Amino acid sequence: MFGENMVGAGELNPYENAKKQIDRACEHISVDDGVKTWLKHCEKELCVNFPVKMDDGSVRIFTGYRVQHNTARGPAKGGIRFAPDVNMDEVRALATWMTIKCAVVNIPYGGAKGGVTCDPTLLSDGEKERITRRFTYEIVPIIGPEKDIPAPDIGTDGQIMAWMMDTYSMLKGYDNYGAVTGKPIRVGGSRGRTSATGRGVMFCTREALKKKGINEKGARAVVQGFGNVGSWTAKLLHDNGVKIVGISDISGALYNNEGIDPYDLYEYALKNKMMIKGYPKAEEINEKDLFSLECDVLIPAAKENQITSSNADVIKAPIIVEGANGPTTPEGEKILLEKGVFIVPDILANAGGVTVSYFEWVQNRESLYWKEAEVNEKLEAIMLESFYDCLQYSEEHKVGMRDAAYILAIERIADAIKVRGVFP
Repeated sequence: MFGENMVGAGELNPYENAKKQIDRACEHISVDDGVKTWLKHCEKELCVNFPVKMDDGSVRIFTGYRVQHNTARGPAKGGIRFAPDVNMDEVRALATWMTIKCAVVNIPYGGAKGGVTCDPTLLSDGEKERITRRFTYEIVPIIGPEKDIPAPDIGTDGQIMAWMMDTYSMLKGYDNYGAVTGKPIRVGGSRGRTSATGRGVMFCTREALKKKGINEKGARAVVQGFGNVGSWTAKLLHDNGVKIVGISDISGALYNNEGIDPYDLYEYALKNKMMIKGYPKAEEINEKDLFSLECDVLIPAAKENQITSSNADVIKAPIIVEGANGPTTPEGEKILLEKGVFIVPDILANAGGVTVSYFEWVQNRESLYWKEAEVNEKLEAIMLESFYDCLQYSEEHKVGMRDAAYILAIERIADAIKVRGVFP
């Protein structure tokens, strides 16, 4: 992956990075050592190996994971990803970040994450359905609307969530739309959920530009990643007058000094197996050169470990808004902060997805559904309040926005643990 050259393996372990971030935040506040140690462990970890019949009649064994990090503030919440490199430490890290993220935006969830080690691009729809249903069967004992609510992530989508919900409902003997979120609207999904993560990134980018005194109209942005988060972020920023000068996906990177129309690029990708390579209205560049482009804001919206000690020094953007989970290693961040870069961390910037998942869960429980304008209005209110809460903590504690977000979140989680006590 981009950013991995000449970097030690320890720097790229996301779970170790998550624990380092907790330690760093706890240096600035008084937290019981037991609580700090608790937050550096996951409550429950499930690894399953299960058979699936493939289209050619053969049987393959797949490995899946579900991890619940902390449920002091409510049931666990987190996505399911289908990717070739899914592993336990990655899932542990993502579950940890979800706990922190939910506390940052102050919604009543703890963190969870899951995944299946597979390459969804090499699977037929039938194979993906059978993997999804069998994986759901394997983890049913620990999930459910009162325990742990899965959602889509890398390599999964609304259709996979519908299969998960249906499987859960069949096993329980009654329909339960609230078992997962991120579903299609016609089976209990929420309006505004598909664009929610990108919309939250857009809100944070807008406020970060204000903080730095940069006019949103005509500001220049570079977006790494053109999946759900990257494409929606690019489109919504474009709508607000931001010029997208650079963009990339798994197939390559593009640059146009005059700006790239993300709506036109998305239409091209739809006709090109969801890949942007070959887009005729922009110059193809090496992906390694993407981060060194002159711009006002850089938005890594692909995967973890993209900004590291090996490439942080080439970044020229004064603002970074993290659309992906864990895209910046602690070593890379140290370099950026020394350069004065304003970083809006993932646990704040991409929290729009889990926030609207929370809205979906609430709507499922009430069987009362909201209009999209209401969803977006409620999302904006939560994202802005959270942004300025973190900014206030950043200024009070004289730390970067990531440490500020961790301090805010850990205080809230520690308060919940203190009030609940320790069983027995």
